[in-house]
Amino acid sequence: MRAITKREVKAYFTSPIGYVCVAMILALYGYYFFQVLMLRSSSYISSVYATMFIWSMMIIPIITMRSFSEEMRNRTDQALLTAPVGVTSIVAGKFLAALAVYAIAMVGTLIPVAVIGLFSAPEWALIFGNFFGSLLYGAAMISIGIFISSLTQSQIVAAIGTFGISILLLVVDQLTSLVSNPVAVKLIGWLSFNTRYQPFTKGIFDLSSIVFFLSVIAVFIFLTARKLESRRWG
Repeated sequence: MRAITKREVKAYFTSPIGYVCVAMILALYGYYFFQVLMLRSSSYISSVYATMFIWSMMIIPIITMRSFSEEMRNRTDQALLTAPVGVTSIVAGKFLAALAVYAIAMVGTLIPVAVIGLFSAPEWALIFGNFFGSLLYGAAMISIGIFISSLTQSQIVAAIGTFGISILLLVVDQLTSLVSNPVAVKLIGWLSFNTRYQPFTKGIFDLSSIVFFLSVIAVFIFLTARKLESRRWG
């Protein structure tokens, strides 16, 4: 798994994708943090993460679209599938590499926060809650994106599919107003990523939300591994 992760991280940064995605996230965060500096109030820092959350969910499909689609298009997936490693290790390695790219960008966003903290007293619980929540939500979306990438040879289709799922998860809460069945409403609320994410925005490290996101990651890594397993034996 470690070898796969290193190989994938290197692939991200020997092509423009890794640099472009990290640069896009940092540039957008930089713009919003500049506005915080102009307003001269650290209380707006959590609003930066709330605004950037949607942008991050739009950039993640670009990170994950090449995971397996590129392998299938270039016919290099056969060498990967016949390698003496388990399919779960292959999927986990690709997941960790994509997560590393996203995490690098997210850690970079803490630099302006630290600078602002030298001149003010920001609410660190809210900041780290937003940071950790965005990281967890992003990791869950990365696992979904990698699964979608394993279904198609087209990177464009994989990116659009992941983006569509991302948008659906952002608006799924609004479906409760269209449903009258209380069981269905409760189920939608339980499956809502946004509902699970909200405690972090308030500086609350909710254990059930952490378990939920980790479970989503585990489920989609498992599904992707099963998809690869079927292709290996096929």
